[in-house]
Amino acid sequence: MKQPKTPPQPSFEQSLTELEAIVDALEQGEMTLEDSLAAFERGIGLTRLCQQALEAAEQRVRILTDPRPDAEPEPFDAHD
Repeated sequence: MKQPKTPPQPSFEQSLTELEAIVDALEQGEMTLEDSLAAFERGIGLTRLCQQALEAAEQRVRILTDPRPDAEPEPFDAHD
């Protein structure tokens, strides 16, 4: 029996765009309480995805700009 495929995580840009749309919708104040809570929960998840992407990018920049002359590239795992 096949397991259902989980959809791929959205890119940083997609997450940020969706997060901005959620904030706009919440600011309008026209959502029901349940819809607002669901949107807030989704927004928190997107915020975490964006934060992880930013932290991974920052780590890569630190590795690439290491001033040590003998610096070697280090393994990078984006899922830590």
